[in-house]
Amino acid sequence: MMWSYVAVVFGLALLVWSADRFVEGAAATARHFGVPPLLIGMVIVGFGTSAPEMMVSALAASQGNPGIALGNAFGSNISNIALILGVTALISPIAVHSGVLRRELPILTAVTVLAAVLLFDGALSRVDAWIMLGVFAGLMAWTIRQGLARRSDSLGAEMERELETREQPLARSVFRLLLGLVLLIVSSRLLVWGAVGIARHFGVGDLIIGLTVVAIGTSLPELASSVMATRKGEHDIALGNVIGSNLFNTLAVVGIAAAIHPMAVAPEVMTRDVPVMGALTVSLFIIGYGFRGRAGRINRWEGGLLLASFAGYTGWLVREVLRNVQ
Repeated sequence: MMWSYVAVVFGLALLVWSADRFVEGAAATARHFGVPPLLIGMVIVGFGTSAPEMMVSALAASQGNPGIALGNAFGSNISNIALILGVTALISPIAVHSGVLRRELPILTAVTVLAAVLLFDGALSRVDAWIMLGVFAGLMAWTIRQGLARRSDSLGAEMERELETREQPLARSVFRLLLGLVLLIVSSRLLVWGAVGIARHFGVGDLIIGLTVVAIGTSLPELASSVMATRKGEHDIALGNVIGSNLFNTLAVVGIAAAIHPMAVAPEVMTRDVPVMGALTVSLFIIGYGFRGRAGRINRWEGGLLLASFAGYTGWLVREVLRNVQ
């Protein structure tokens, strides 16, 4: 049992470190090949920070632990909005200047609705998986087209300044990219092995472990990057990380896991987790989009409410764990 705890702690630490190397190397490599800063910010950094979720969920699904795969993806979405944006907004209110991000907020809401519809029958088949991956591919194509057509967006300007401070030779960029990728795989295997061991010891389902320990752990890269970006005044990068990560989790992470191993969906996912994720996504759309011409803004009061909702949801899960243990 002790080794399960060691594997989780060490796996999470290595996962966070390797994810940072992977994203940094990928962004620097893309810059060397002339990729526009807006695309680097939205696609590579925003989606790249979801690499831990993708690795963990894919490995969990391949090893027959669908609860960890699904709980990791949806738990990370909840953590991204309620925990990460809550903490970030308390540090500094988040103003949404980017027109691209305002267009992606309603898309994220629609994608969440799509996921709920596909989960409604209590199972995720390979057909459902390919629907998710097809929508994800379409959104990626749309995002790239928008980024190439609109190079002067505020998110692109913020990303340009960020990349200039991290200039590095191409060889070093590629080395960090490959090192991060290899260590992501190793740390994901450690984390899944340890999480399954803990779940079996306490007699709780894989889903609870996926929603708590694994989801919060794999969300740490987004928390670190969002807090650092906001402290530098780069608000659009902070929100872009969360929007990109949640789109990636909902469509690509769940889609890849279900394509590897079709899975049954526990009833509590539809009665507890999806409603919480949906409510948080709608609230983010309302407070972050900005209506009647005003810019969206997540102030400290709203950040506090998001953080309180995360505490309430986590308390709900802990109560479920204690009930199972007893």
